[in-house]
Amino acid sequence: MANIGIAGATGAVGIEILNVLARKEIPVGELKLFSSARSAGKKQATPFGEHILEEFSLDACENLDIIFLAVGGDFSREYAPQLAEKGITVIDNSSAFRYDENIPLVVPSINAEAIGNSKIIANPNCTTAILAMALYPIYKEFGLKKLIVSTYQATSGAGNPGMQELLDESKNYLDGKPVGNNIFAHPIPFNLIPHIDVPQENDYTKEEMKVTWETHKIFNDNSFPISCTAVRIPTLRAHSETIVIETEKNIDENGGIEKIRELLQQSSGVHLQDDIRNNIYPMPLNASEVYDVQVGRIRKNLVFGDFGLEFFVCGDQLLRGAALNSVEIAEVVLSER
Repeated sequence: MANIGIAGATGAVGIEILNVLARKEIPVGELKLFSSARSAGKKQATPFGEHILEEFSLDACENLDIIFLAVGGDFSREYAPQLAEKGITVIDNSSAFRYDENIPLVVPSINAEAIGNSKIIANPNCTTAILAMALYPIYKEFGLKKLIVSTYQATSGAGNPGMQELLDESKNYLDGKPVGNNIFAHPIPFNLIPHIDVPQENDYTKEEMKVTWETHKIFNDNSFPISCTAVRIPTLRAHSETIVIETEKNIDENGGIEKIRELLQQSSGVHLQDDIRNNIYPMPLNASEVYDVQVGRIRKNLVFGDFGLEFFVCGDQLLRGAALNSVEIAEVVLSER
């Protein structure tokens, strides 16, 4: 049995972590749910029964084996090292440690061995985690020379407030009332916003650069250039991505598109949805609340020819992009105890 804590237990990711722990039947002993001071003392229903929310403190974590941090980067930077010093394994969902060369950034089906003895483990950005699941089997077989990604990201990327803004402002739009925006830079209903996170010196946004930085780190290979455009769209959950790659090996000479499909069918955590003539392909509605990343629209890319591939993926941002990946990291840690 493992004693487990969740900081940010009332948020969208924290709630999903609880659900995944239960669905995967992780042997949980003591369970500590940490929230803001204003929520502390309230009761929260969980798959493990009703629990009282606590305000976070280091003393309250004393007996924990693992703590999930589903909070902001400032909190993680302050407390993760102190928790690790107590011997507690910290699985962090913020961006605080993702680019630290001494902290592993992990997608367990790809680089579980990177965890080693580390007491702080970073969970990737949701967009990267979804991309990596579909891309890695192809990368291993054919190599990569170039990667171009376009993302279509759900409002769940901004947590519960983002999803609620979509619902509330869509209702206002349909009722003929003024449509506002608070969470997003512009009104989101019936719109899309080609801007997620802050712009960088190269005019890419930080969200777009995360795909580059994190994919290179997870694959342990920065030899191939990556370009990304990230777009917010008016869906509730499940991010979608168009992926264009130039491979090192000639695809046609090494099994062709059927070899690609075979690789993906055999990959854990991936579900092939690739039959356009029967209207079967990945979509946010089908990928929501589903563990596997859906992959489809697989075809030779017309720009890169025999060395080019293009496909479309959808994955639940709150699950594969956050909670599920976090719990799978915990499974690896517990299996090595």
